[in-house]
Amino acid sequence: MNNSRPVLPPPAVLRTPGFAHYSVSWSPFHTTRLALASAANYGLVGNGRLHLVSFVPGPAGQPVLQLDKQFDTQDGLYDVAWSETHEHHLVTASGDGSIRLWDATLNNLPIRAWQEHTREVFSVDWSNIQKDTFVTSSWDGNVKVWRPEAPRSILTLNAHHACVYQALFSPHQPNTIATCSTDGTVKIFDLRTPPVYASSGSNTFTKPLHLAALTVPASPTEVLSIDWNKYHQFVLASAGVEKIVKVWDCRMVKSPGAGAVGPVGGVCEIQLPGHEYAVRKVQWSPHHPDVLATASYDMTCRVWNTTALSRGQIPLLNIHDSHTEFVVGCAWSLYEEGLLATCSWDSRLHVFKT
Repeated sequence: MNNSRPVLPPPAVLRTPGFAHYSVSWSPFHTTRLALASAANYGLVGNGRLHLVSFVPGPAGQPVLQLDKQFDTQDGLYDVAWSETHEHHLVTASGDGSIRLWDATLNNLPIRAWQEHTREVFSVDWSNIQKDTFVTSSWDGNVKVWRPEAPRSILTLNAHHACVYQALFSPHQPNTIATCSTDGTVKIFDLRTPPVYASSGSNTFTKPLHLAALTVPASPTEVLSIDWNKYHQFVLASAGVEKIVKVWDCRMVKSPGAGAVGPVGGVCEIQLPGHEYAVRKVQWSPHHPDVLATASYDMTCRVWNTTALSRGQIPLLNIHDSHTEFVVGCAWSLYEEGLLATCSWDSRLHVFKT
């Protein structure tokens, strides 16, 4: 009996010379449209570029990737998210601490820009429930909530005392945000909870602090990426420098111990080892509750099935190893089941079936 997987066609590839990729995102409005956030010199110094890309039919019926437009920025771009209310709008996160809103039908300049973060902005996420709201996270330890029409952020969370690599709205609860950080924790915030004011020991009060509704001690080292499961409200995946993908049930809450601030807990239900270096991105499938993809500094993207372990099967479904540099981003198509995009420091975008 032949249990081998079917041979899949090679990926569609788009090369963007001189710009290393940091993030890729599929449009929620157009089935074949993607955006790439990139940086010159691997994001260490120099300009950034936002690429708008189409996945179109090519010769012999094989789809190809086509560069439609690009926008240049003064500093590297680390993340990009499409608007949930306007089909042509995108927001980018930049290494100079700025956030920019772009209109894909216009040229050259953003239609709005904000400068509140004091260090690199490393993630941006647009809420798919409160569709007029997006969230950013920064190496300054803060998470900020924004509305495109507002001149300033509408809320600041002093989320971690270290770099915040990612902040994500829950796809189930409009007022819930999860964050991950250099400090090895994943935190969940309820935006409806009023802040407290921390005293400096005198009659002077410092800025308000939003305490996490739950703190998950996810790793002994840096947590670089998280994602909410699209089907199970309390399930999160985390990954990072530890090289292991972990799946958490966040319903388990414990009282804070000595010196802890706010509830702690979360049960690690599944661990998925296999990557050889740090995992830079984790994303659950929008079509299957037990499938996720990971991108790693080991130059691979891997696809996992989390229920395979309970059936005594190997959880690893696929290894995409066609990149020649760090793979730092991956994104599932929202419309076509099993279609995955990966982006890498090798300046190549890949789109392929898994």
